[in-house]
Amino acid sequence: MTTTLSPPRTGTEPRRRHKRVRRRGALVPWLFLAPALLLFLYFKFIPIFVMMRDSFFEVRPFLGNRWVGVENYQTALTDSAFTSAMWHSAVLALGTTVGSIVLGLMLALLVEGPARYLWFVRTAAFLPVVTTIAAVAEVWRIMYHPGPDGLLNTVAGWVGIGPMSFLSSEDSSLWSIMGMMIWRGAPYDMMIFVAGLVGVDRTLYEAAAVDGATVWQRFWRVTLPALRPVFWILFTLAAIRGLRVFVEVYVLTNGGPNGSSEVLMTLIYKEGLQNNRFGLASAASVLLFLATLLLTVIVQVLRRRQAAR
Repeated sequence: MTTTLSPPRTGTEPRRRHKRVRRRGALVPWLFLAPALLLFLYFKFIPIFVMMRDSFFEVRPFLGNRWVGVENYQTALTDSAFTSAMWHSAVLALGTTVGSIVLGLMLALLVEGPARYLWFVRTAAFLPVVTTIAAVAEVWRIMYHPGPDGLLNTVAGWVGIGPMSFLSSEDSSLWSIMGMMIWRGAPYDMMIFVAGLVGVDRTLYEAAAVDGATVWQRFWRVTLPALRPVFWILFTLAAIRGLRVFVEVYVLTNGGPNGSSEVLMTLIYKEGLQNNRFGLASAASVLLFLATLLLTVIVQVLRRRQAAR
């Protein structure tokens, strides 16, 4: 009787099987993401590349595009309407960012805590964020009614302030839009601040109280330094939100009166879809994208330098 000796096993086959399983496991999430990625590719990324291409052309749908080089970019950077819209966008982004962060921090300090009833307060305060932007803007347009029977003018009349032309005045239209955007953006910042406050070490407050620190000193020396990463995140998000504002301006004023509240997004819409200057609108869109990208990069660089100290 003869016996057959099997070759000695090595660790090669288990390792190969482990690699195959690992590759298969890494492929499964991409299969689930594939439908969404295809939609993003078709409806977002491909249009972005088409927009970048069209920014160098005078787009003529029925006559054929004509190459103009950087002429569209020169027009977007030198035309008075575009420069004014850029300035309005920058002012709106800065004011909205500062206002929503400050108000969001104040709200977070008020609703932060383990009390059971606070969940209702947080939910009620967060409602403006989940409400449709167009609906919020329409409600504020009604509240901004310039007559003495308007809601805000009625409240102002109680303290002896005369009727104000919120949206119909060139001096106040942009600030009125900013007020509405701060009101809507502050609850979003509040929830992120609340999440950041949860991570603050409570023993630091106790040690500061033992050392005789006041409430303001504890806030300045303990709370704000602990929330520094949150501030960087919110500054980036709020600034981008302010630069890309469209629906609020379109519903409230449509850029009026006399272009006093015209921002870059509304002007791009008008040039592209109303005046049929697709090439110029594409160039302005590319400039807005580059400004947003530059802002994000600058904030990230400053954040890393601050963290490295």
